Amino acid sequence: MSGQRSGGGQGDRGRAERGRNDRPPRRGSITSGDGRDSDLPGWVRDEIARVTAKERREPTMRLLSDAAHSYSAGKYPQALPKLLEAKKLSSRTATIRELLGLTLYHTGQWDRALQELRTFRRLSGETTHMAEEMDCLRALDRPGDVEKTWQLLRELGGDAATKSEARVVYASHLLDLGRAKDAWKVIGPKRIEKQPSEAAAREWFVAARAANALGDGGTARQLVAGITRFDPDYPGLAELTDEVGTS
Repeated sequence: MSGQRSGGGQGDRGRAERGRNDRPPRRGSITSGDGRDSDLPGWVRDEIARVTAKERREPTMRLLSDAAHSYSAGKYPQALPKLLEAKKLSSRTATIRELLGLTLYHTGQWDRALQELRTFRRLSGETTHMAEEMDCLRALDRPGDVEKTWQLLRELGGDAATKSEARVVYASHLLDLGRAKDAWKVIGPKRIEKQPSEAAAREWFVAARAANALGDGGTARQLVAGITRFDPDYPGLAELTDEVGTS
């Protein structure tokens, strides 16, 4: 399947639309400037050393550094074979599984991305990419598993950025199901400030769609106006403006 969602954009963060946001993993920067393994942070080198046979450590670090460099440049197809080779050398390095999962995610390989991101969560104990897990499940048309993952994240918890990303994906999922009222409960802001943060702008995008679906055009237009103040060229904003109208 194509993975494209209608009415999406960066704010919707749905399926392939999320994959266009070129952000590095939030655990810490593992991108490198010139592809040398010495550019990897110490904590990544230590992680590889803990779980990798001695003779495999340096080639693993070189592959990961090269892959991180490609990932940072948005060259996901170039990063993928390096990460697959690094995984063969050090399958228990959480950072490799994380970057591999995100690279597969960016290239729309939902099943494989989901498997790697879940493996990363098991190895690291971190919930950082559960929003991406949910988004893969959306793309795979597995609504029941989206619900289960959302509930699991609520039980496990996460940092503010993780929770914000998850709200965007889950509320978009609810809109897919025609549950606009429930989507608004998840994503609707308590107040509409003049200048939203980047995270708030993404949430407002979905909230505007929910408000419009509920017949509250005034609130939807207020949210659109806030996103416009944040970035008049925000991805998907023109389509959202057409959807909610101007008066």
